[in-house]
Amino acid sequence: MPLGQQVAEYLPYLRRYARALSGSQATGDAFVRATLEAAIADDDVKSSLSSGRVALYQTFNKVWSSAYMEIDAHDEGANEHEIAAQGKLRRVTPFNRQALLLTTLEEFSASDAAQIMDISVTDVESLVQEAIAEIDRETTTSVLIIEDEPLISMQLEDLVTSLGHEVCGTAATRTQAAEVVAEQTPGLVLADIQLADGSSGLDAVDDILAMGSVPVIFITAYPERLLTGDRPEPTYLVTKPFLEATVSAAISQALFFGSSQPIG
Repeated sequence: MPLGQQVAEYLPYLRRYARALSGSQATGDAFVRATLEAAIADDDVKSSLSSGRVALYQTFNKVWSSAYMEIDAHDEGANEHEIAAQGKLRRVTPFNRQALLLTTLEEFSASDAAQIMDISVTDVESLVQEAIAEIDRETTTSVLIIEDEPLISMQLEDLVTSLGHEVCGTAATRTQAAEVVAEQTPGLVLADIQLADGSSGLDAVDDILAMGSVPVIFITAYPERLLTGDRPEPTYLVTKPFLEATVSAAISQALFFGSSQPIG
């Protein structure tokens, strides 16, 4: 496979990781662009990318580690939620979230994550445990689950409650989601894209976001419908079939930043 095609295949997932790590689509994409520019400017780096996805993320990590504070402090296009998120990031070392996101959201092994971050496997495992402890300390909130598959909906309910949150309602259609929100505004939304009656989870979320800013995590078997680059993309996107640790990590990130990018 040509190098350009190979990098293009991994690019949507690197953008997802960059957004989740930085809390901002604009900032995340700035780091991805800087990563590609670094690869173009350095033949050795460009050559390393042919070895696969780990090398691409490793190049990203070097850019992130060297430029993180500078870009974080000067994101002129950031909105009020992004600025608040960046303020938190300046106070919290991001290494534990990097390790957690790499091993859950991106599904790298601890060994691959260690190579990407240029640390030991033991250090990765320690950072992941620290991140899990952060999840346990998160402020509890009410969660709306928009999911038309009963078994998956029940699994998400069990996961949400095990993390100390409450489920304010479940919905299998856009109409049901609207009915739940009319009774109580959720503090977090977990949403599938394709719903039972042919309605769209995207439209259901748009309805909710029209009422105010709420963190949203999409959990879908069709990530390509969101990772197109044709419209603003969600910061938090989990692919089915999912690991519960991946959803937990996304919940932690969404509550940490306190908002999601609008999808429409």
